[in-house]
Amino acid sequence: MKRHFTATAFVVQQGKTLLHWHRKLQQWMPPGGHLLPDEDPVTGVLREVREETGIDAELLPLGPTFSFAYPRQLAAPYTILVEDSAEAGEPHQHIDLIYFCRPQGGDSAGLRSDDETLTWVSEGQLQRNEALPLADRDVPLGEDVRALALAALRSERELTSS
Repeated sequence: MKRHFTATAFVVQQGKTLLHWHRKLQQWMPPGGHLLPDEDPVTGVLREVREETGIDAELLPLGPTFSFAYPRQLAAPYTILVEDSAEAGEPHQHIDLIYFCRPQGGDSAGLRSDDETLTWVSEGQLQRNEALPLADRDVPLGEDVRALALAALRSERELTSS
């Protein structure tokens, strides 16, 4: 089976995470997508956030950084998922590197405010497993999205309280 590398970002700010409506997959998801040829996953995930939301983001510092200058270090993802996909009509899998990030400098000013397919979701909404409104209906979140969004919000809270 063919596999594609993808990177996904749970963007968090002030106890909320940003999700968007994926038209092709018909579900609420965090920003993300396929890595470009020769693109590292950190560059790719930050590019995807900017393209899909308008926000310039930075990764949450979750792992160790070592003092050596070479070789260059890339931030490790929080986790890696293997997802079945039939996009583009061909069954394949995504090896999806999941990152947690926040708007650079705490500023989400670049967010496309006129885009109704973007929504900030609170920790309370996630804990209550609330369906999110979309036009004429409410759509539940996938359990993977909900669980990872809650983990991203916990990470944000831990970083701001320390």
